[in-house]
Amino acid sequence: MLPPGAGRVIAGGGLHATLKVPGGNPAVASTFEVVVPPGFDVGAHVHRTGQELFYVLEGELDLLAFEPKTRTQGDWHEWVSPSGQRFLHGGPGSVLFIPSGCPHAFSNPTSAPARVLFQATPSGHEDYLAELAALLREAKGRPDTAAIVELRRRYDIEQLTALRNPASVTR
Repeated sequence: MLPPGAGRVIAGGGLHATLKVPGGNPAVASTFEVVVPPGFDVGAHVHRTGQELFYVLEGELDLLAFEPKTRTQGDWHEWVSPSGQRFLHGGPGSVLFIPSGCPHAFSNPTSAPARVLFQATPSGHEDYLAELAALLREAKGRPDTAAIVELRRRYDIEQLTALRNPASVTR
């Protein structure tokens, strides 16, 4: 049991996640409360083996989970599924379930932070988030795209469009 606000905080360069249920035996998933800052875009990506679940608690996010007609490397907001589906602009109560192999993305297009409950399988996603936070913290200007691609490759994440993190951009 954890009271509100409790858990291991993983933060850096605009990323802020509180680990609520850590991975490892017997956990089959890692569960987090994540604050998504304004302008943050995780970039479209896919996991060969992992599954994820997002539940919007506060704020608004653009959400995507489908195979597009064409995987373009530009803005995933332009993607369209074979049935004509586009991304969902979702608020509190919106759910995004991502099965293995499904391209997905989320971004915060608003001027206010959003808060989501995030669950990832297999467990251990906190290790990836800790390494990503360190990369974002160390970034001077834009994050090192090659370093992020390599990090994601090691954690079964195939990056399809770029991660955008305005919190780490020097103006």
